[in-house]
Amino acid sequence: MPKLKTHKGTKKVLKIRKGGSIKIGKPGSRHNTGKKNSVINRRNRKGSSLSKADQNRLRDII
Repeated sequence: MPKLKTHKGTKKVLKIRKGGSIKIGKPGSRHNTGKKNSVINRRNRKGSSLSKADQNRLRDII
């Protein structure tokens, strides 16, 4: 059975935390932030974690 290759685009976006959960940035924080509310820009800096279902689906390709 051949090995699964790492998906490089996914690996650049996701980061695995110490506890095993996967961190991902929030959408809407890349560009056009001057138009957006400062509260929204601040919240976007924090990032969020993937759901359990998405973690199981993406763990093989990271």
